[in-house]
Amino acid sequence: MASAEATTSIDVPRGLSGVIVTETQVGDVRGVEGFYHYRQYSAVELATARTFEDVWYLMFHGELPDAAQLEAFRAETAALRTLPTAVREALPALAQAGVHTGPLAGLRTALSLLGATDGLRPLYDIDADHRRADALAACAAVPTLVTALHRLGQGQQPVEPRADLSHAANYLYMLTGDEPEPERVRAIEAYLISTIDHGFNASTFTARVIASTGADLAACLVGAIGALSGPLHGGAPSRALDMLDAIGTPDRIDPWIRDRVLSGERIMGFGHSVYRTEDPRSRMLRGIAQQLGGPLVEFAVQVEARVEELLAELKPGRELHTNVELYAGVVMELCGLPREMFTPTFCAARVVGWSANILEQADDSKIIRPAARYVGPPPPQSLPVGAAR
Repeated sequence: MASAEATTSIDVPRGLSGVIVTETQVGDVRGVEGFYHYRQYSAVELATARTFEDVWYLMFHGELPDAAQLEAFRAETAALRTLPTAVREALPALAQAGVHTGPLAGLRTALSLLGATDGLRPLYDIDADHRRADALAACAAVPTLVTALHRLGQGQQPVEPRADLSHAANYLYMLTGDEPEPERVRAIEAYLISTIDHGFNASTFTARVIASTGADLAACLVGAIGALSGPLHGGAPSRALDMLDAIGTPDRIDPWIRDRVLSGERIMGFGHSVYRTEDPRSRMLRGIAQQLGGPLVEFAVQVEARVEELLAELKPGRELHTNVELYAGVVMELCGLPREMFTPTFCAARVVGWSANILEQADDSKIIRPAARYVGPPPPQSLPVGAAR
């Protein structure tokens, strides 16, 4: 194995911004155009025209299923929703331990336990079929885990999954205990599809780094969840709604936003590190929110329009538009999801994209091992005089 000293060092931008680190067939984001895709299809078109299971199959197999393939895939994944007994018995303690941190913290531990219980082996040691089976099992289990952890944290009993419901309908059913209305199922399904993947974001890159070591699939997903839990990555949909609450009424939009912008604070739900135009996910989810209707939607549209005008005035020359967070929060709120479940719901979708990337990375035997420039005190220095061992 080549040493770090023998490797040619290349300076790159902070945060690896714009640096291409690998090739992928999973998907990509074209920020200047305001477009992103899964495999060869527009992600927004998939979200508006296909089911979650269709897109899940696409991400794992590289093509959309025909009717027979879809039926078989639905049956295969629905059968994997039920948790092993050892994991189910541990959930009350995990929910209690995470009562102040929410389901996402418990999910990390629960997923590790699931990996141990199912005997997941290192990706390096198993073939492609075995890796796919592990990934399917994990993706099917995550919605069951997060809804159970949430309900237990609220003093309620988990709701057992139903194999006769679609992925999105079953998710809402396990969360609320009631069979959801078709309009809400479709709205949440579109949201879930729209967040399955989004290029080489922090959590996806984290998953692939761990996969490059040959670790088991659960380890890769736990690392990705850890990255997602950061408020600069996946923790903002609820914060965007908190902003709407703080503004309160249309007459408060201008003073509230001006004060935050001039003090250098971030406006949640606006701006994106990749897009230089309107986030296509925001455009789609705005349309879904407007179909659902109501005062919250009307106020969000008002805030969006005025914030963009104020940002153009106060930050001239910068293209700042809504990102996925604002209308994702609105849609989930209208569909009855509690705010503490916004990021876990995001995770229940993104686990499919992470897994597709993990499966792709597992075919590459090269470990991801970048370098860092040391900038501390110059070594070697003499040890200070002190007590001997």
